[in-house]
Amino acid sequence: MLTRLQERAGLLLLSLMGTLLLSPAWALAEEAAGAAAPLLDGHPWWYWPLVLLGITFVMGIVAVLGGVGGGVLYVPIISGFFPFHLDFVRGAGLLVALAGSLAAGPGLLKANLASLRLAIPVALIASTCAIGGAMVGLALPTNVVQTLLGATILGIVVIMFTAKKSSVPDVKQADALSSALRICGVYTEASTRETINWKVHRTPLGLFTFIFIGFMAGMFGLGAGWANVPVLNLMMGAPLKISVATSKFLLSITDTSAAWIYLNKGCVIPMIVAPSLIGIMLGSFVGVRLLKVAKPTFIRWMVIAILTFAGLKALDKGLGLNLF
Repeated sequence: MLTRLQERAGLLLLSLMGTLLLSPAWALAEEAAGAAAPLLDGHPWWYWPLVLLGITFVMGIVAVLGGVGGGVLYVPIISGFFPFHLDFVRGAGLLVALAGSLAAGPGLLKANLASLRLAIPVALIASTCAIGGAMVGLALPTNVVQTLLGATILGIVVIMFTAKKSSVPDVKQADALSSALRICGVYTEASTRETINWKVHRTPLGLFTFIFIGFMAGMFGLGAGWANVPVLNLMMGAPLKISVATSKFLLSITDTSAAWIYLNKGCVIPMIVAPSLIGIMLGSFVGVRLLKVAKPTFIRWMVIAILTFAGLKALDKGLGLNLF
């Protein structure tokens, strides 16, 4: 049932993009842009969407190789180096993360890797808080959000630098809440053909943490895979593959809630969203092929370096220092 709902949500997203691209408002905007070209920065209207397509293509490759979601790279880089308002970038960032999760979700459910029993209570909390985060983010001054974004990105860098992963954490006994919610499961590890019975603990603390994760996802348009996996894996004790797959599925619920707020406020611009989605998707296809030969250590350090620079740029822009 949920797989069908996800597929319908994906079709809804595609139809929404088509409607926006073919709407009279889009046609009038394109005509006005063409009549007014070149723009204030000396470039015709199609210049920045074309550059955005190329940058997001590279971003899609790096996201797959680095094991991170496209949203966490997209928002700080595009907001820091492109002449787009931060609200538009955050709206597009949520749709970028949403598109990737909708594409992967059905397959992860069919493979019995994404756990509905683990995802549903987390999604209820995270998606509700994402709505609140989106409202707060749109109400705050842009420079304040940009500064907080830079600080958050640098915090993510610290997490990526220090966090460890456990393939199958040792959970001796499930807690009362996870037992009541029946959060457990069985999956077969393909590499060893071992059947693994898993359960989780520290569920109240994990669910409480997702209040902040959902809020930040909505506020900054980052998606939340960077935080979902460590909490599900290290804090709650779910196996790494279950954590990654459930996190990917979870984004299709959390990001949808926040994306509607940005859409309702007029912060979803087809000229930004369309090339971003196309570039990320094409780059992801290439990244999957390169993943077999890429060196994980080098890619990890490259992603950390990119995020560090993007976080510093966001701080610089938010504080108005103009250092670089």
